Amino acid sequence: MYNNDQIQQLHKTSAAFLHTKNETVSAKEIDALKEVLRFHEYRYYVANEPLITDTEYDRLYKLLERTEASDPNLITPDSPTQRVGSSLNQGFETVQHLVPMLSLDNSYNADDLNDFDRKARELSGLDLIEYCIEPKFDGASISLIYENDVLVRAATRGDGVEGEDVTTNIRQIRSIPLTAAFSKYGVRQIEIRGEVIMSKRSFYQYNEQLTAQHLAPLANPRNAASGSLRMKDPKDVANRNLDAFLYHVSYFTETGSAATNKNANYLDTHSGSLEMLWNLGFRSPQKEKRVVKGIQPVIDYCIAFEAGRDDLPYEIDGMVVKVNDVALQEKLGMTSHHPRWAIAFKFKARQATTKLRGVEYQVGRTGAVTPVAKLDPVYLAGVTVSSISMHNEEYIREKDLRVGDTVLIERAGDVIPQIVRSITELRNGEEQAIVFPKKCPVCRSVLFKEEAEAVWRCINIECEAQVVEKMIHFVSKDAMDIKSFGEANVRKFYELGLLKDIPGIYELDFEKIGKLEGFGKKSLDNLQSAIEASKQQPLHRLIYALGIRFVGETTAKTLANAVDHILDFKNKTEEELTQLEDVGVKVAKSIHQFFQNEQNIHMLEHLEKLGLHLNNKKKAAVAAGALTGQTFLFTGTLSKLKRSEAEEKAEAQGGVIVSGVSAKLNYLVVGEDAGSKLEKAKKINTIKIISEDEFLDLINS
Repeated sequence: MYNNDQIQQLHKTSAAFLHTKNETVSAKEIDALKEVLRFHEYRYYVANEPLITDTEYDRLYKLLERTEASDPNLITPDSPTQRVGSSLNQGFETVQHLVPMLSLDNSYNADDLNDFDRKARELSGLDLIEYCIEPKFDGASISLIYENDVLVRAATRGDGVEGEDVTTNIRQIRSIPLTAAFSKYGVRQIEIRGEVIMSKRSFYQYNEQLTAQHLAPLANPRNAASGSLRMKDPKDVANRNLDAFLYHVSYFTETGSAATNKNANYLDTHSGSLEMLWNLGFRSPQKEKRVVKGIQPVIDYCIAFEAGRDDLPYEIDGMVVKVNDVALQEKLGMTSHHPRWAIAFKFKARQATTKLRGVEYQVGRTGAVTPVAKLDPVYLAGVTVSSISMHNEEYIREKDLRVGDTVLIERAGDVIPQIVRSITELRNGEEQAIVFPKKCPVCRSVLFKEEAEAVWRCINIECEAQVVEKMIHFVSKDAMDIKSFGEANVRKFYELGLLKDIPGIYELDFEKIGKLEGFGKKSLDNLQSAIEASKQQPLHRLIYALGIRFVGETTAKTLANAVDHILDFKNKTEEELTQLEDVGVKVAKSIHQFFQNEQNIHMLEHLEKLGLHLNNKKKAAVAAGALTGQTFLFTGTLSKLKRSEAEEKAEAQGGVIVSGVSAKLNYLVVGEDAGSKLEKAKKINTIKIISEDEFLDLINS
């Protein structure tokens, strides 16, 4: 970014400011001081080659602070002092990405990469494709927007379409420039993607600080980085010493001179865009990247990089392979889930050995009792592992696990830790057999196991553990969607005696809650409003929120459309329930048992008195629809509608959405890249396979 002459000049300017005896600098000198600070931020945080000490940097920074304090008119948004905000973030606004942030398809071996290359060559008609390979950083994804060379917005990935505006917190990361001369490259507005990370060194140093303060250390660098983005105090974010790699240009608009700008061709290739970002002062994977032709050099580089991953100063969990030519990327396009021009090569699962010291038993909302192995903490693939689920009693028997065993563990796909096996060769005779309990570890009720199942359950619906988990599920996003509630508040209110069951959610004592730490007037108002708004949720959401075993979101819709009022299920037999779409014998039995339980009926009647809708308004509205009784399933990528919009249109005409292909399906609506559902439907003559346009014609007619 800086040539030798610039470096020498900036270093001289630094020395002059460091030797000044003045408390402030003049208005004419302040721009030079800002540039000096930006230069040293780049040398320290990006190039990792500092030219001055931390103390000297702090002196320059304080000089700028004093100058701006003496004349606030000198403060500009891109000043190094403006990284740290002066107030707390009270909330994070949801913003839409200029281009959706899609996930990458994954590969785990050379065969997968060869298959990716084959498809790319077939779609492009080329015999040989140029690829760019770079590390897959293990952090928190971000999207940055610069306009007229200034950082104007930073957002989390969110759901890929929308994320949370975290601009203030991102400004604390000194390897992210607040201004960058994109105009030199003919760019007016640009959206770039990257990853916020915490280096291994910063992670260990920060954990040492926490330990010294008698606080629990963070589990891994990834969580440390991800959790930082939503911290309320920007100063706390700055204290974590985060870093960021920027690795993708997702969108840009040109200035009027772009067509003639000699630098504009940097954006013709992915590797060129990485070089451009590096030249502008971003920490892009410019040094780590490799551009090759053909897939075999890609495979070789991925394998070589994996062998040296432990020597890197930061965590990575794989490599990313991208078609280098941007025009070819656009030609290859994308599916609804991932681009066809890029793929992630995931590194092999990381393994370690540790001691199994004990077993704890957790009770879920359906009463399932899950054994959890308590281990000697071990650092594995970026995570400190001390607990691992052992699933059920049969799992323990099959692996012959005993307390005191030395066990081999791994993180499958660098995500979920699991026990691979017990190393029986190291047993010394002191190991103890694991005896699964006969009574619930929470309420002491006798456990029960269905003959065809491997899971032991507590069938006491008043069991404290189940009650709490059911309330957590009830308020969750896909259920009643009570914003501002969440798991932490459910547990807190329960422990304080403010909440004891689901109806209690609508009978909270807000006067008492208002006296709790963290509940000011605004947060209290938000919680009250969210609870009140949830009373208007449609019946299918309430059914799903009840947490009936085996009843997912699609089945909940089926059930809602089968009755005028939820309590109609009291009078339905198991046989009648099996006549409903996607309701088999096992599901019907679970539903029947739920509505034969007097405690559940009492709860529903209580909820209705509290103002919740237990009748199905939607059913009455669509009873005479043109598609009443017709079943629909959507597969592949729709080009004109979102999947949810298409389902709503079908339901508005009385159609029923099902979850799978069967003889009961009337219409399979097929979009781009339809998969196994299409192949299965072709084998059933009664299913009508139609396109999205044909579906719209059907709806409109």
